[in-house]
Amino acid sequence: MARRWLVSLICLLLGVLTMVISGPWAGSVVLVLAVLSSPLVFPRSLSAAEAQRRSARDGKGIVYWRPGCPFCLRMRMVLFLRGRRLHWVDIWKDPAGAAAVREVAGGNETVPTVVLNGEPHVNPAPGWLRAAVRA
Repeated sequence: MARRWLVSLICLLLGVLTMVISGPWAGSVVLVLAVLSSPLVFPRSLSAAEAQRRSARDGKGIVYWRPGCPFCLRMRMVLFLRGRRLHWVDIWKDPAGAAAVREVAGGNETVPTVVLNGEPHVNPAPGWLRAAVRA
């Protein structure tokens, strides 16, 4: 649980320190980074088993991600509201999700990994995914 928030906590501490040293504007930029690197900007995570079960039922894709990952954040920002059309699995919260990613990513925990229509895509281009989710 603690490592999910580690990057955010470090940014928060640096933001407060920057506010004290350089003023509120510089510190607020770092505080925004603290929020963006937190799990708060992502939809509620499911377990891998639950996401797979729901995906089989409703045909929605699955996104495997982890907090603090800049590529996951970029994908989340590009998807914006379309992100609700996917099931999200935090691999730091669910070991089965991490195992699913390692299985398709050559033993690595490369995120984001997206499974659409049963086909895994390791670190796909966000624009491609946005178009695929729109269709």
